[in-house]
Amino acid sequence: MTQSPRANTQTTDRPPTPTQGAILLLLTIADTTWRAFVPTIGGTILGVVLDNVLNTAPIMTTILIIVGFATSALLIALQIRSVRRKR
Repeated sequence: MTQSPRANTQTTDRPPTPTQGAILLLLTIADTTWRAFVPTIGGTILGVVLDNVLNTAPIMTTILIIVGFATSALLIALQIRSVRRKR
C-alpha cells in the first residue's frame, strides 16, 4: 500500500489575519450579547405575563428578573470558561 502524500504534511498553527480576528471578535460579542439579554428580558416579559394572569404583581416579575440575571451570569461564566480552555 502507498501512503497519501498528505499523511506526511505537518500542520502549522498560523496566527489569524486581522480580518479573521475582527470577525472572531464580532462573533464573540454577539454570542455574549444574547447570553446577557435574552434570559433577563425573557424573564421580565414572562414575569409580567404571569403577574397579569395570576394577579400576583410584582412578585413573579421580580422573581423571574432575578432568575434571568442569574441565568445570564451562569451562561457568560460558562462562555468564559470555554474560551479559556481553547487557548
